[in-house]
Amino acid sequence: MKIFLQSIVLMTIVAIVSFVSPAKAEEATGGLRYSITVTKFENRAGWSGAWDIGDAWGTVLTDLLHQTGRFIVLGETDMRYAAMDEQDFAASGRTAGGKKSPVTGQMTPGQLLVKGAITHAQGDTGGMGGGFRIKGFTIGGGGGKGEVNATIYIVDSTTGQVVASKSVVGTHKRSSMNLGYSTGSWGAAFGGHQNDNVGLAVQDACAQAVDFLIAQLPNIQWTGSVVLVKGSKVYVNRGSREGVSVGQTFTVGDVEVLRDPDTGEILDESMTEIARLKVVQVKEKLSIANVTWGSASAVTKGMTIHQP
Repeated sequence: MKIFLQSIVLMTIVAIVSFVSPAKAEEATGGLRYSITVTKFENRAGWSGAWDIGDAWGTVLTDLLHQTGRFIVLGETDMRYAAMDEQDFAASGRTAGGKKSPVTGQMTPGQLLVKGAITHAQGDTGGMGGGFRIKGFTIGGGGGKGEVNATIYIVDSTTGQVVASKSVVGTHKRSSMNLGYSTGSWGAAFGGHQNDNVGLAVQDACAQAVDFLIAQLPNIQWTGSVVLVKGSKVYVNRGSREGVSVGQTFTVGDVEVLRDPDTGEILDESMTEIARLKVVQVKEKLSIANVTWGSASAVTKGMTIHQP
């Protein structure tokens, strides 16, 4: 019996890890990270309760994206606006100044934006009974039901175009074996009621949304830029924060952008490969590479790097 239970727990852990970080997406992107920000989801379901379902969705989705380790997760839109207000206040000359003062021109831009709408929500409420935790994940039981439907969009921040969309249905009938991420920090988002059935359905729907987002990464071009060429060394503006590792290879060259002459819309981008790079040193926001093909003298500041 003991061996049987251990086997069940082991299979559960494997299933959780597989769900959080799909192997195919990991292999296709080389572990590289994309900067992403979540905007507040509109509550078109007409649901109201002790907590704001749109705010809760944004909080949970942001946290889950961070837990995957596949994204550079930026603050939600309202947080970024608040940061800009602080920067403007510091720049006004009314603060004491010094190294602690926020400065402009340092905010990390989001390559991907996630937005959407909650279209349906229903369910009863109640606490979660029983359950246990394994490595930050919860396995619990209880009764009741809940359902939340939402449509999510991934938007390219450069073009403003929707690159992928999906409708997700989060349900939580809370049978004797439910799997999920660590929910310890979500209490405030649900007004202290994160274990009611609508709250659990939101968590389930957000988990599906994250799985979908990760699966789309191989279809989204990862890019960087050359910031300095010094002898045979090429410095690029991507480092460990973006998932770059020693030994990784990149193509470098000029990118030609084809635009619609009537609308100015980007129709296509194509790179003329000048050289190929191999990373030899990685810092947080910067990597240093050697040229393995082509000439270092042909590489110039501002050129684009891609995955080969």
